[in-house]
Amino acid sequence: MGPYVEEVFTEAEAEILRRYVTNLDGPVFALVNLPEVVKGALFARYSRSPKSLRRLFLDEFVGELDISGDAGVDATVGVRRAEQLYERVFGEYGDDSVAQLGGVHLACEQASNVLTKVLERGRLMAYLEQSTRYIAYDVRLASGHFRYHRDPEVLGSRLGTRYVGDMDRMFDTYADLLPVMQGWLGKKFRQQPGDSDFVYRQSLRAKALDALRGMLPAAALSNVGIYGTGQSYELLLMRMRAHPLPEARRYGELMLEELRKVIPSFLQRVDRPERGGEWSSYLETTSRETADMVARLWGDDDQAGDLGAGQGASGVRLVDWDPDGETKVLAAMCYPHTSLPDHVVLRRVEALGAHDRIALMRAYVGERRNRRHRPGRALERTAYRFDVVSDYGAFRDLQRHRMLTVQWQRLGPDLGFETPELVRQAGLDDVFSSSMARSASLYEAMAPELPEQAPYAVALAFRIRYVLHMNAREAMHVLELRSGPQGHPAYRRVAQEMHRLIAHQAGHRALAEAMRFVDYEDQDLERLESERRAEARRGGAAVDR
Repeated sequence: MGPYVEEVFTEAEAEILRRYVTNLDGPVFALVNLPEVVKGALFARYSRSPKSLRRLFLDEFVGELDISGDAGVDATVGVRRAEQLYERVFGEYGDDSVAQLGGVHLACEQASNVLTKVLERGRLMAYLEQSTRYIAYDVRLASGHFRYHRDPEVLGSRLGTRYVGDMDRMFDTYADLLPVMQGWLGKKFRQQPGDSDFVYRQSLRAKALDALRGMLPAAALSNVGIYGTGQSYELLLMRMRAHPLPEARRYGELMLEELRKVIPSFLQRVDRPERGGEWSSYLETTSRETADMVARLWGDDDQAGDLGAGQGASGVRLVDWDPDGETKVLAAMCYPHTSLPDHVVLRRVEALGAHDRIALMRAYVGERRNRRHRPGRALERTAYRFDVVSDYGAFRDLQRHRMLTVQWQRLGPDLGFETPELVRQAGLDDVFSSSMARSASLYEAMAPELPEQAPYAVALAFRIRYVLHMNAREAMHVLELRSGPQGHPAYRRVAQEMHRLIAHQAGHRALAEAMRFVDYEDQDLERLESERRAEARRGGAAVDR
C-alpha cells in the first residue's frame, strides 16, 4: 500500500461496496454498476466533502438507491466476458476508434497537489478536484498523520525526519490560525438581515479557508474524480509512466490496475514494451534532452539576468497577439454565410467601415443574458498568449481549463510569496511569513538530493511562472468564469488583468466588449451570494417534496 492510508469498513458496508467499486482499500478505484447520474452526482458532491468517495457513497447515497437487485454483483472480481467482447470488436474495427467509446469514472484519492496537475493535464477528460475553499486541512487522517504525501524515498532519506517535522508544523500553524481568522472575519463582516446563521457561517468559513490556503504545502493531499474514455486514459497513463516524479509513476500503476478491471482491452498497449513502453521512453528522452540542451544554451545565471525589474512579482503580461485579430474574427463570422473563398471574405471585411464592423460583431454575439450564452467558433480565429506570475493556489485553478494551452515552470520559492491582505489586516502576517520561511528552507534542503520531490515542500502562497495561450472564444469562457464574484481573489485579479490587456494592449476592444460578464466589482464575502442561492434551492426542494 506504500504511503497511502487504507480505509476500514464494517462487513456490512464492505458487502455493499463490493458491488460498486473495484477495490475496498486502495486510493484508486473505479465506479461500476451505478447509473451515470449517480456517478455524476457522487463526483459533484466529492469536490466539496472531506470524505472519501466510498464513505460518501455509504453515508449519503446508498439510502436513496434500490440496491436489492445488485446483490449478486461483485465489481472486484473483474469482467472477463466484457474483455473477450472488446477484443473481438477491436479485431474488427480497430482499437483507436473503439477506445473512444468506453468511459470510466475513476476516483483518485490521496494525491498530492503536485500530482493533481499531472492527472488533470489531458484535454479530453473531465475532472472534479477537492476544493481547498470548502475543505479544512486541520484534521488528521485515521493513520494519525496530517493530509500530506509521505513519499517513501523522502522518508527513507536523511531528510525524512525533518520533512515530517516541518510538514507537521506547517499544518499545525494552519490549524491554529483557522479559528483565529474566522473569529476576526466575524467581527469584520457582520451578518446581514435575512441571512440564516448557516449561510453566514459557511461564507465566513470559505473566506477564512481562502485566506489561509496559501499556508498549505504542495504535498497536501487532494481527491480527484476523473471521467475519461479508454483512449484518454491510455494517453494519460503513458505520460505518467514517463514522468520524473516517483509519485506519478507509482500512481499510474495503481490506476492501470483498476482500469483493467473495467476496460482491460482498451489499455493493452500501455505497458507493452514495443507499444506504450516505446511511447513513454520517447517522452522521457525528449524531455530530458531538451532540458539538457536549454541548460547548455543558457545556464540559470543567464536566464535570471533577463527577468528585468519587478518580474518576480505577481503580474500578467500579454506577450503575443495578432494586431489584425479582430478583422480575422469578423471574416470568420461571415464565412459560413457566403460562397466566397476565405481570403476574399477577409479582403471584403477589411474594406468595411467602423459602423458596419461594430454592427457585424454585435449581430454575431447577440444579446448575451448570462455567461453561458457564448458565440460560435469564429472567435477561435485569433489568440492571446499571456505570461503569468501568480501564487500556486491561483495557478491550480487556472490550469484546469483544458481547452487552452498551459505550460508551467518548476515550482520553487525563488519568486517569493503572496501574503493575503486579510492576513495582514488580521495581524497574522508574521506567523504567515514564518511558515513560508520554513517551507522555503525545507525546499532548499531537499532540492540537491531530491529535486523532483522538493516542490512538495513549497507552500501554495509561493509564486510560479506559467504561460496561458488561448483563442478569443476560450478567453471569453475563462475570463468570465474566473472573474466571477464567487471566485478566489488571486485568480480573479489574473482574469481581470487579462481582459484589460485584450482591450487596451491588443486593441481588441470589440472582442473585449463582447466578454460582458467579466466582473470587476470588489467582493467582501465571495461565497455569500452563492450560499444564499444554494439555501433558496434547498428550501424549494423541501417544498417540492
